[in-house]
Amino acid sequence: MPTTSPRTATDSHQSIRFRPSKVFLALPAYNEEEALPELLERVGEAFADSGLPYEVVIVDDGSADDTARIAAQMSYQMPVHVVQHKVNQGLGITLRDGLREAVDRAGERDIIITMDADNTHPPGLIDRMVRMIHEGCDVVIASRFQPGARVVGVPIERHFLSVGARVLFTMLFPTRGVRDYTSGFRAYRAGVIRDAFARYGDDFVGETGFSCMADVLLKLRKQGCLFGEAPLRLRYDQKGGDSKMRVFRTIWLTLKMLGRHRFGGASK
Repeated sequence: MPTTSPRTATDSHQSIRFRPSKVFLALPAYNEEEALPELLERVGEAFADSGLPYEVVIVDDGSADDTARIAAQMSYQMPVHVVQHKVNQGLGITLRDGLREAVDRAGERDIIITMDADNTHPPGLIDRMVRMIHEGCDVVIASRFQPGARVVGVPIERHFLSVGARVLFTMLFPTRGVRDYTSGFRAYRAGVIRDAFARYGDDFVGETGFSCMADVLLKLRKQGCLFGEAPLRLRYDQKGGDSKMRVFRTIWLTLKMLGRHRFGGASK
């Protein structure tokens, strides 16, 4: 009786292997020498727990302190790549450069995360956000307005700013799956960011200040992205260093940006 050999992992039609998605963490950083060491330690612990392959892209925006040196030193302990601005250029340009560097390094199945470098965002949430991308979302926002979210230690003026922005954006640009339009802690499918740069060029992140996060979201909305949210536990009480946000300037820039989107100036 003829015998057949059992199939092995070396059989060509059985040997297709899918590598897990790699996560690229883009961190815009300006004068974060107090917060950065602890944040990167927590990032390393989170990825050790999840087992996900990762790389951290830190864009130092012309810091006057030891942010760049600390970031370079951490590259000996974990996969860190540092991009430096010689002079301070603002959050928008720094975010843009971080996204560009990440998407240039990423494959089509990879995921790009942006978060603040001031240690207020919990790296432990990244695993859940990545799972939501795998479940079908193009963009996942760590939201202050989902059930289970908590905000600790945020100054009252910043709280009113985020609540007011939510009301205004919901009225003018209602987006399914989105309650928090200004959170900087997000996960993106790498292909979505690549498509956005192909469509908008550097204008994909066209705002220079904190209004850049809402600007990016509205442009991805025009691309027909599927959004989801995960509840954020924002720990402002763990923040290292002073806040860089100028609240009234941010309000003014956000209103101007909304006007451009509303009346067609930001469309393309």
